[in-house]
Amino acid sequence: MAAPALTHHSGRPRSVPLRELRTRLTQLIAMAELTDTVTLVTRDGDPRPVAAIVPAAAAARTAAQARADGERLAAVTAGWARRLEEAHRQGARRHAAELRAVTAALAEAWAELDRRVPPGSDRAVDRLRAVHADLLRD
Repeated sequence: MAAPALTHHSGRPRSVPLRELRTRLTQLIAMAELTDTVTLVTRDGDPRPVAAIVPAAAAARTAAQARADGERLAAVTAGWARRLEEAHRQGARRHAAELRAVTAALAEAWAELDRRVPPGSDRAVDRLRAVHADLLRD
């Protein structure tokens, strides 16, 4: 019976048990070479990796390159974090302004309703008033 072809769908390393590695070593090496896929090798029944098949380009990186990549990633991450914080602050300000506008409009609507249907004159409207009062307390 032929074994199904291995495919790589995400940026995460693929994990392969040692017994599968024995039968697919050539295929896993080709996949590393062609798609830059990292494959972690585990002992049968143990999810912890014991070895890895890594593309040659990734293995050849120097420590200085890895540090530079880490520093660049940290700078990019910090930039995005600042942008996200600013977007959050702007959204919070916009939300607060919209909430104030809705609250004011609702207060005007209740004032008009109180003028047209005084409290105690309509049980259904009185129930709505009670529910609205409960919402304002929360």
